[in-house]
Amino acid sequence: MRRFGSLIPATNTTVEYEFNRLPVDDLQLLAARLGKGGDTPFTPSTDADIDYQSRLLGAAKVEVLCLAQTSASLFDDNYDDTVMKRMSDAAGAPALTSAVAVGRAVHALGAHRIALVSPYSDAVITRAKQYFQTKFDLNIVAMSGFGATDAYAIGGLDASHAVQAFETIDQPGIEAFVVLGGNFPTLRYVEDWETRFGKPVVNTNQAALWAMLDTMNYSTPLPGLGRLLTYLPSY
Repeated sequence: MRRFGSLIPATNTTVEYEFNRLPVDDLQLLAARLGKGGDTPFTPSTDADIDYQSRLLGAAKVEVLCLAQTSASLFDDNYDDTVMKRMSDAAGAPALTSAVAVGRAVHALGAHRIALVSPYSDAVITRAKQYFQTKFDLNIVAMSGFGATDAYAIGGLDASHAVQAFETIDQPGIEAFVVLGGNFPTLRYVEDWETRFGKPVVNTNQAALWAMLDTMNYSTPLPGLGRLLTYLPSY
């Protein structure tokens, strides 16, 4: 059995649901839940929780772990490097953030010109645009957000919101759609979207899983979850 760990904000109800329904028998998710350091919707999880839960996942001998809180990476230029080091030091295993995973996934698929679709507000999506332009040299040619103000609202959205966004912003110059939001339950729709719109789709949980599998040198395809997990391109 190959084990990977996910650090999940306490309000997230999607990551475990999606990762516990993978089409293979030899992957096991070990999840840890995190409190937040403030009351605003996109406040990062507490350092103490991240350190403690990373140590516990390390005790379970996970091969890699990922922080499933994309928005935390968007408001501090040094957040990814700092938190990944602390997670890795505590767990004794490689560590990722979901934002880093998304950027790497887009590059692994050979895309550069992307569209961002997300439940986030316009202000947060604008931060995401800056993040992916600066950190991963991606060209953001279109964006669409749904204006959700908290994780509970995001978890209650259905996939039709993303489809409407794709239809509105799609254009020939877009090489991939990126759907942000680890609590936005869309993993099972990715393959259908790719068929319908004729281009790769990367979403947060798909990218996080792919990045962990890439770190683990795991090579068994996960069909039905989009090109990224079917073909498992290396970063």
